[in-house]
Amino acid sequence: MTSLELSRFIAGLPKAELHVHHVGAASPRIVAELAARHEGFTPVPADPALVEEFYDFRDFPHFLQVYLQVVDLVRTPDDLWTLIHGVGGDMAAQQVRYAELTITPQLHLVRGFAPQEFCEVIEDARHRVEADYGTVLRWCFDIPGDFGVPAADQTLSLALDERPDGLVSLGLGGGEHGVPRSLFAPHFAAARAAGLHSVPHAGEVTGAQCVWDAVRELGAERIAHGIHSVDDPALLEHLAEHEITLEVCPTSNVRTRAVPSLADHPLPALVAAGVPITVNTDDPPMFGTDLNREYAVAAELLSLDEQGVADLARAAVKASFLGAEGKSALLARIDAYAAQNSSAPLT
Repeated sequence: MTSLELSRFIAGLPKAELHVHHVGAASPRIVAELAARHEGFTPVPADPALVEEFYDFRDFPHFLQVYLQVVDLVRTPDDLWTLIHGVGGDMAAQQVRYAELTITPQLHLVRGFAPQEFCEVIEDARHRVEADYGTVLRWCFDIPGDFGVPAADQTLSLALDERPDGLVSLGLGGGEHGVPRSLFAPHFAAARAAGLHSVPHAGEVTGAQCVWDAVRELGAERIAHGIHSVDDPALLEHLAEHEITLEVCPTSNVRTRAVPSLADHPLPALVAAGVPITVNTDDPPMFGTDLNREYAVAAELLSLDEQGVADLARAAVKASFLGAEGKSALLARIDAYAAQNSSAPLT
């Protein structure tokens, strides 16, 4: 099979994505449109080509700085709705049929959104995405760890008091250095008690201990990134034994300098250790990628054929928080597509 044939197979493959941030998933076109609405009050350019240049990150702190400047473009309910609807359309164009979109409510609440208004807007946009494109969205409410316990309190309060129908999980993002996972243990305990899933970031730019803390202190069911788990054989064994999935985002890890290059990425070692993984984009336009490209990257790193790529898609569905009926339906779509389009017989 040629790489072109595999790329075509990936492009049509029904997929799920479990780690993608709503602001970071906005295309340069959407970001430029929002920047034009607020021209004169933002350093973000109102030209899609210049937005791409704006996304040339020096390191992880610089990425966070740029990310927050884009967040600051979302100032009105219409801005937020436009962003989410546009992201949903871009996902649908890549055959993403289900996505758990990480959203950081506190960053919007401090910019003037009322809690009820915020939830009404994202829910309306979510329903419109499904109606217009057939892509199902769910929410992971993300605590911005750099802002400490007050931000975590605000995020948890919104999650439990408003509890939008699309909400499935609580996350923890932002910087990892100097932000101990244990600081947020009470918040995750309360969220889990209320039926929400635990999906904190850990081990992206810090070591394996951060992942251990996420598992032990936060009851993590999946780990956002977790790539430095590879440094601890005991942790790899634990993740494999307890089927704790890592949400791996290869290109993101290179662009934020979490790993030196794709050739150095620990994805093959994680898979060889039996750790469950899914392939994701994180902040795709910011990193010059999309989910189809990340599947192609994973296929090269893991030497996968069409069947192996289809297994990646199945793994994402199985690790998702989609209901049993939805999982069965999406897995059936993947199986049907693979049967009809694979150049090799299925085993």
